[in-house]
Amino acid sequence: MLQSLRASRLAVTRVAGQQAVLQRRTFLAPTAALKADIVQDLYIKELKAYKIPSVKLSDSEGHVQKFSPPKAPKSPEEGDIANDLKAYEQQQPEVEGQASGGKATAIEEDWFEDDVEEEAAPAH
Repeated sequence: MLQSLRASRLAVTRVAGQQAVLQRRTFLAPTAALKADIVQDLYIKELKAYKIPSVKLSDSEGHVQKFSPPKAPKSPEEGDIANDLKAYEQQQPEVEGQASGGKATAIEEDWFEDDVEEEAAPAH
């Protein structure tokens, strides 16, 4: 029985030793994911060193136009009403069918009369 215990101890120590060697090998050989990335390190370093420039009120000059409100339109009531009224009263009314001297001319037109030429035209 003593021999079987010694044999089992030896077997256990051998297995444990092999597992330790395997663990050490995997621990000593880092994978690509664990390697340091130089580009990433530089990028992070520059991000941390970046300082946002301060914003001043004068920064917009030259890029934005100054606002000026449009002029108010002139009201028609503000014009020279008295002179406009006198000019209107002095105008001669024009009546259709009368000459400029006031004589009536006989111009009679029938606006509702159809043209005979349109009816006589043959339909295609």
